[in-house]
Amino acid sequence: MQKILSAMRKACEEYQLIQADDKIAVGVSGGKDSLALLAALAAYQRFCPQKFQLVAVTVDLSNGKMDYSKIQEFCQKLKIQHHIVPSNVFEVVFDIRKEKNPCSLCANLRRGMLNSAAKELGCNKVALGHHQDDLIETFIMSLFFEGRLSTFKPLAYLSKVNLHVIRPLIYCSENDIISVVNDLPVLQNACPVNHATQREQAKNILKILNKKYPACKQKLFNAIIHKERYNLF
Repeated sequence: MQKILSAMRKACEEYQLIQADDKIAVGVSGGKDSLALLAALAAYQRFCPQKFQLVAVTVDLSNGKMDYSKIQEFCQKLKIQHHIVPSNVFEVVFDIRKEKNPCSLCANLRRGMLNSAAKELGCNKVALGHHQDDLIETFIMSLFFEGRLSTFKPLAYLSKVNLHVIRPLIYCSENDIISVVNDLPVLQNACPVNHATQREQAKNILKILNKKYPACKQKLFNAIIHKERYNLF
C-alpha cells in the first residue's frame, strides 16, 4: 500500500486533485481498483495537509441481486459511510436494449447515477479507481476501435452537474493494486460480458506489444502525459 500511497500523493500534488474542505464520493464497484482507491484515500486522509471528507457510493447494477455486505463491513472498518444506489442497469443494457457493445451504455448509466448520488450527498468531487493501465488501454481502444487519439484525464470538470472527477491512481500500475488485493474484500465481477470486451482486447494488444518491446507500456504512458503530446503535426 505504501507504493500506492506514494504514487497517489504525487498525482494529487501534481494535478491538484484534492483541496481543503472537499467532500469526495468514491465510486466503489466492489472490484480491486475501486477498493484499493478507497483504502488509499482513507490512509491519505490521515496525513494530507488538506482536510477532506470521504463517502463511498456503490451503484448496484443487478437490481438487488449482489451482496455488498463485505463492502459495507470494509467501509465501517475505514469509518467511511457507504451508500448503495439501486438500479436495473444490467436489465436495461442486456435484456431490454440487447446492446451488442454494452460497455458504453452501461458506463454512462452507472456514472450518471453515481454523479446524481454524489450531488445528493453534498459532494463536490467524484473519485474513480482508474489507474495507469486503464489510461493506456483507453488510449488503445480509442485508437484501434474509434480511429481517434483520446483517453481520460486525471482531473475533469462536469459542467452539467457541477462536479469534478478525479483519478488519484493515475500513477499506479495494475500490478501495484494486485499486490494489495489480499487485503481487500473484492467481489466477483457479475457482468455478463466480463473478459469479452473491447477493453480486454486492448489488454491483449498491450501484452503482445510489451512482450515484443519491453517497457513499451511505460513509454506509451509517458507519451500520453508528456507536455508536448499534442505536437502531432
